[in-house]
Amino acid sequence: MNSLYAATVGFFDGVHIGHRFLIDQLKTEAAPRGLKTMLITFGTHPRKVLHDSFQPQLLTSYDEKLRLLKSSGVDRVEVLDFTLEMARMTAQEFISDVLAERLNVKLLLVGHDHRFGRNREDGFPEYKAYGQQTGMEVIQATRFSTGHQNHISSSVIRKLIENGRMKEAGELLGYDYTFTGKVVSGYQVGRKIGFPTANLQVEPAEKLIPGTGVYAVEVEWQYRRFTGMMNIGYRPTLDNAHQLSVEVHIFDFQEDIYHQQLKIRFLYKIRDEKKFDSLDALILQLKDDKTVVLNNLQ
Repeated sequence: MNSLYAATVGFFDGVHIGHRFLIDQLKTEAAPRGLKTMLITFGTHPRKVLHDSFQPQLLTSYDEKLRLLKSSGVDRVEVLDFTLEMARMTAQEFISDVLAERLNVKLLLVGHDHRFGRNREDGFPEYKAYGQQTGMEVIQATRFSTGHQNHISSSVIRKLIENGRMKEAGELLGYDYTFTGKVVSGYQVGRKIGFPTANLQVEPAEKLIPGTGVYAVEVEWQYRRFTGMMNIGYRPTLDNAHQLSVEVHIFDFQEDIYHQQLKIRFLYKIRDEKKFDSLDALILQLKDDKTVVLNNLQ
C-alpha cells in the first residue's frame, strides 16, 4: 500500500527559520491524521526556467538545501524537475495531477503568502476548492515572525547579506552563512606584504557572494577549522578595479592549498573596503583588522 502524505511545496532557498516553522507545522498537522510528511521542492529555480537571462543568487546550493531539508526530520523530500510544461500547469492541474495522483498528498499545507500555478493567478480559496475536488484537505500555514522582523523570507536574507549584515542574516537563517570555493591563482601581492591570501572561485556560480568589505570568517579545510579574514571587493589600493576578488587570509597557516576546496563561514563584517594612500597604510590596517578578529575570539 502506498503511503499517504501531508505535504508543503516551496523552493526553500536557505531553509531559514521561517521554512523550519512551516515544517514544524506540517509535522503537527500530519501526526493526528496518521499521515507521513513530505517536502516538495525544485532542483532549478523556477525563474531560471522561465527566463534564460535570470541568474539566481542563492543562499544554498542544491546539495546544501537537500541536506538541510533532509535533516529537518520529515519522512520524504521530493525534488521535482521544474520545466516549461510544469510552468504552464494551472494550480488545479498541479494539485490534481502532481500532488494527488502522483505523490498521494492528502493534506496540503500552503505557506502564508505562497502562490503557485500558471502565472500564480489563484490563491488559497481556489487551492482549497481544488483540493476538495480530489479529496485533499488544504490548510493555510500560520504566519511566522520574530520580535525584530515581521516578514522573514529568502529575499530579506539575501538583502542583509548583500549589505554585509551577516549576524542579522545568520539569525534569520538559523546558522552562519557559508559558501565553498576553489583556490585559484591570484596576484601574489598578499604574500609580499605579510598577509598571504587564498583567492577563491565560489562554487556553484549561483551562490550569493556577500557585499564588498572585510569579514571575520572561519575556514574549513580537510575537516580542520581555522580563523581568518576575508576581503571581497575590487582591491582599490592595488588598482585592480574591474574584477571582483574573493580572497581569504588564514591565520597561522602555511599549507599549499592550490586547486583545493575551502568552506567559508561568515561571522561578521569588520569594515568596508577602502582605498589607502600606500601599501604601508594598507598593511597597518590589515594588522588592525587581524587584532579585531583575535580579540573577539577571546
